[in-house]
Amino acid sequence: MEKAKISAIQLFAMMFIFEMGTAVVISYGVHAKKDAWLAILLGLGAGIVLSFIYYLLFRQYPTLPLTGYAKKIFGKYLGWIIGLLYILFFLYISARNIREFGELLISSTLRKTPLLAITILFVLTICYVLYLGIEVLGRTAEVFLVILLLLGVTGNFLVLVSGNWHPHNLQPFLEYGWKPIIMTAFRDILIFPFGEMLVFTMLLPYLNQPELVKKVGLSAFISGGLVLSYTTSLNITVLSIEEVERSTFPLLSTVGKVNLMEFLQRLDAIVVYTLLITVFFKAAIYFYGALMGMAELFNLKNHQQILLPMGVILIFFSIVLSATFAEQTEEGILVHYIAIVLLIIIPLLMLLVSLIRNRFKKAEDEKGKSESSAT
Repeated sequence: MEKAKISAIQLFAMMFIFEMGTAVVISYGVHAKKDAWLAILLGLGAGIVLSFIYYLLFRQYPTLPLTGYAKKIFGKYLGWIIGLLYILFFLYISARNIREFGELLISSTLRKTPLLAITILFVLTICYVLYLGIEVLGRTAEVFLVILLLLGVTGNFLVLVSGNWHPHNLQPFLEYGWKPIIMTAFRDILIFPFGEMLVFTMLLPYLNQPELVKKVGLSAFISGGLVLSYTTSLNITVLSIEEVERSTFPLLSTVGKVNLMEFLQRLDAIVVYTLLITVFFKAAIYFYGALMGMAELFNLKNHQQILLPMGVILIFFSIVLSATFAEQTEEGILVHYIAIVLLIIIPLLMLLVSLIRNRFKKAEDEKGKSESSAT
């Protein structure tokens, strides 16, 4: 592992920005129709429960990343294979996020720019920051969290002042009952983005105050979930649920409707900059998780040795991922079921096996002490 430490504030900044990711821009939770905001809040509650599984695993192995304690729990060979699966998953999701950012940039501002050029520049920037280490990434997140909040406040202020929002678009409440809300919350939102926070199990050993992990994690989960719920409700009030369902990037359409006195308009840059920040950190954290996993599994001295080769693979993945954005969305259905296994089932199994093993070990230790005291 890299010899570095990050502060609680830096961890919070990375977790909050990561949670925003692409979710803040795309059609998020719309399977619940007008009650999408409620589905997100329900998914947030389930995500908090899931996060306690990750937290309990960290408590038992505070100095090891996920790929490290997978070998401790499942054995050297099976644990190695599971660790490799997580590395491939982290790399794939990082490539998906980079591709989604490239598609938004081409559709909104850089229409004549090749996707490959955008991808190469984006990945090279990520590689440069990760070469400098996790501490630099953490300090960068602190700065960009402030910028992200300023962009958010500015965008919301302009949307509300423009008068384009219509609260009646959220009515009637529970129009289709609780079934679509519950299905959306537990089928989609629990995995994306709350389950994806599993990647931070690769970063938690770097925290300089391990006792603050639970507090920082809950703060990031709750604040991020509330922002996503609010953003979705804002999109619906401005665009209506029908238009949100049709739109690939509804937040872009929401901000695009701002027109103050025929002077202040075409504010798409706010959304583009927002996605640039959130996707940069989400892709970087996933990529860093993959790098640290590779370094741990193959006993490498540091992740810098494989940074550029893995960066080339990341560029390749993001380009060949799919022919179009619509095709990528369809492929996401299969990825969703893989994510259920990797983000929920395997961590739960790891926790159960670890608890059972520790209980038997504790019982044997007590038995040994009682026998030694008897003699």
